Order: sequence, then C-alpha cells, then structure tokens
Amino acid sequence: MVERGGSGVPGGRRKQRVSMADVAKLAGVSSQTVSRVSNGHPGVISSTREQVLAAMRELGYRPNSAARALRYGQFNTIGVILFSLSSTGNSRTVEAIATHAAAEGYAITLIPIDVPTQDNVLGAFTRMGELAVDAVIVIMEIHLLDTGTVQLPPGVHVVVVDSDAGDRHSVVDTDQADGARQAVQHLLDLGHRTVWHVTGPQASFAGQRRAQAWRAVLREAGRPVPPALYGDWSAESGYAAGLVLAEPPDCTAVFAANDQMALGLLRAFHERGLSVPYDVSVVGFDDIPDAAYFVPPLTTVHQDFAEVGHRCVQKVLQQIRAGEGGRPGTDLVPTRLVVRGSTAAPRV
Repeated sequence: MVERGGSGVPGGRRKQRVSMADVAKLAGVSSQTVSRVSNGHPGVISSTREQVLAAMRELGYRPNSAARALRYGQFNTIGVILFSLSSTGNSRTVEAIATHAAAEGYAITLIPIDVPTQDNVLGAFTRMGELAVDAVIVIMEIHLLDTGTVQLPPGVHVVVVDSDAGDRHSVVDTDQADGARQAVQHLLDLGHRTVWHVTGPQASFAGQRRAQAWRAVLREAGRPVPPALYGDWSAESGYAAGLVLAEPPDCTAVFAANDQMALGLLRAFHERGLSVPYDVSVVGFDDIPDAAYFVPPLTTVHQDFAEVGHRCVQKVLQQIRAGEGGRPGTDLVPTRLVVRGSTAAPRV
C-alpha cells in the first residue's frame, strides 16, 4: 500500500529526476558525451549515440529543453505572426510552416493580429520576445509593408510571406503575377475576346498583383479591359459578382482571384441559366483540394503552399545558424495552370 503524502513511491518520497549523470553511468560514457547527444551535436559516432539513446529510453530521461535554451541561447521555436487565418493561402501556409519546422526539430508559436497597425505588429514582436523564439515568419496578407505603414523591428531574424517588401526584408511569395497571366492567357487562347475579373479585397497584396497582371495581359493583347468586380475571397462575394456578370451578353470568360469566389460564380451562372463552360468559362486561383470536384471541375492556378512553407523555414534557419539577419530579396515560388472542365472556346 502507498503511504499518504507520497507520490506513488514507497515511503512517500518523490521519485528523483533522472539526471544526465545517471544516463552517462548506464551508457558507460561521460556526461559531456550525453550532453552532445542530447543537443544533436554531429561529432558523436553512431554506435555511441545509439548507446546513449538506449540509456535515455531505459531510464526515461528527458533533456531539460528550457535549461538547454538558456545555456545555448536557442529555443528551437519559430514565431508566426499573421493577420488572418480565414484565407485558404494563410491557413495552408501556416500548416506547411508547422510541418517543415517540426521536421527540423522546431516548434511554432502563432500570434494572430486582428488589426494590422504599427502598434499591433510591434506588440506582437514584443510578445514573441517574451515567448522566447529564435526567429519570426510574418504572413503579410495585407500589403502594409509595401507602403511603409508597418516597419519590422531591426535585428530580428525575419522572413515575410506575401508582400512586396523584398527591398528591405527576406520575402517568400507565390508568383502571383505569372499565375494570373497564365489564367488570362489561357482564356484568350481559347478564343475569348476579353476576360472579366472578380478581384480579391482592395487591401490585399495578392489580390492587387493578380488584378494588375489581368489588366496587363489584356492591354498587351490589345483587348478591351472590362470593369473589375471586387470580392472578399468568399464564395458569397463571388456569387454576388456572378449575378452581375450574368447580364452582359459579351461576358464569355471570367477570371476569379481565388477558387472560393469561382465557386460562387458557378452557382450564380447556374441559377441564371448559363452553362459553364459553353456560355461562360471560369478560371480560379489556388487549386484548393475541392476544386477538382466542383461542377464542372474548376480550371485554376495551382499554388504550392507546401513549398512556400518549406522555403520560409529554410530561410529563417539559415539566419539562425549564421547568426545574422536575412538578405533583402524576394524568392518566388512558381505557379502552374491546371486545366479542367470549366473552360472552353466561346460559342460561335
């Protein structure tokens, strides 16, 4: 029977924590060798490493990560600051960052910001400092870095996603402009006279880049540029735009700035008796997993969110290991057009 006041150990004495010296004794090595194995030091031969790891497992030894962090000045944690988790791009990028960080032995700490102001961004960085992170990835879905409204603190390991701030920071982004060009050119190549556009929010960097590329392709081809309809990334806003676009008889092709708005377009055209793609062709952007199961399956621009997350993690780790800030510049991840059943040549 266990005595009162105990913790499952006869006599009521608390079980002593297994120490590094205990592991060293069982493995027949020095405490320094155990420390090197615990910290992932490469200079330990494989047989010795396995011997130490086996002793750790047998004794139930768990390295004190907090103490190790204080000693070596590294916390194996990457902070992520972002302004929205609701968008497909942001949520999938965060997922990819978490996956690739874990593969490198790092955890992530997530801090969302409701209103992207200078004070809120600086407050988020202060909070990150309190939580002891080694570097920060900022997902700037709203383009405040472009205008200089928000300045990131100097001397911090930072990588920025989805922003035109490559002159000041290390930036990773999808090639938004080229993806939009592929979408619009595909519709022109099918024989459509022009292409209408449902944009993302006016404050969105990605939305702006896609809209600029849409206009540029039409102008380069000498085609008329219809008025853009503004959406907010939601299927509801795409549906509202679709009800408007169902009226002009010369609207035979539409490029939606994301797949959710394209889904809204499909419903609106269906309700107005228009056949997709025979009356009007629709192209989206993102290539969400559901896009292939829309009715009809959606032609869209594929974004490689996994690669964006991978490059973000690699860049911050390079900064951490080099002990210096990232070099300014933008690393663009290519896009590709995925052609499915929502696009066709216009009716003659």
